[in-house]
Amino acid sequence: MTATETAVGEKSYVEAVSGTIAQLMREDDDIFVAGEDVGAFGGVFSTFLGLHAEFGDRRVVDTPISEQAIVGLGIGAAVTGLRPIVDLMFMDFVLVAMDQLANQAAKLKYMFGGEATMPLTITTTGGAGLSAAAQHSQSLEAILCHIPGLKVVFPSNAYDMKGLLVSCVREDNPTVVVKNKLLLGTSCPVPDDLYAIPLGVADVVKEGRDVTIVAVGRMVNEALVAAEKLAADGIECEIVDPRTLQPFDTDTVVASAKKTNRIVVVHEAVQFGGIGAEMTAQITEGAFDYLDAPIHRIGAPFAPVPFSPALEQHYVPNAAKIEAGVRQVLGR
Repeated sequence: MTATETAVGEKSYVEAVSGTIAQLMREDDDIFVAGEDVGAFGGVFSTFLGLHAEFGDRRVVDTPISEQAIVGLGIGAAVTGLRPIVDLMFMDFVLVAMDQLANQAAKLKYMFGGEATMPLTITTTGGAGLSAAAQHSQSLEAILCHIPGLKVVFPSNAYDMKGLLVSCVREDNPTVVVKNKLLLGTSCPVPDDLYAIPLGVADVVKEGRDVTIVAVGRMVNEALVAAEKLAADGIECEIVDPRTLQPFDTDTVVASAKKTNRIVVVHEAVQFGGIGAEMTAQITEGAFDYLDAPIHRIGAPFAPVPFSPALEQHYVPNAAKIEAGVRQVLGR
């Protein structure tokens, strides 16, 4: 990752969210934030910390506990000329607002023949690992990606979070930014100035020749750990981070498949019907004749996320499972 900005500092995933939103709000008075506990409390995961103190009640709005109302507020504000950022505290709660998301936000521009704009950004936090149990630990990005009209991003690090968030807030169509709970405390070098990462452009995180690992969100970090272990045995992994799940950068992933001839796809969500199934289909359609082995998918079992820390650790995919998947497709 490169940037032309001169000032670069170590920033956490959380800081990349709150700091970027603050910069965007200073730049554009039409931007405001709304959601449960986003005000003085700064959000349940601190991703809005400091915004209320700087911008006040009118631009950082604590809402009632009603996800339909939160997204509905955002839709109304966006279509009338503002640029709202609304937060759905846990990704599980996206389901409560599904009518507003799927039938209103995603379709309004289409229903008005392209005449309306919908500059609405929805942020939400998904993933397991905190023993938050079955109703607060899900990864539901595949459901959102299935809805025409929504754009969905899933940053795996603070640098990408900032760049993708900037693109989403400046986008004139509804976008969903998925944050991962266990990434919140991670950090990396991030430029101080605003910069945009284009939506729909994947990142080849690591180059390799033997196998491609397409990893989503936190699984990018797990894939890097697995790749380091595999390198000790002379296995070179290429790791591709889609960054944007909808639209999906098929070209970059297919090009990598043609290069390495073997693919492992990994995400934290339940494997059946997960976004990895669509990725697998697109890779097969674009690079079938180049594949030397069946594509191997890694995801969570078809079960609710367990509360027990020991069971949850077993449930969520990790570096060991990725390493085993790579060895399987390589036959070693």
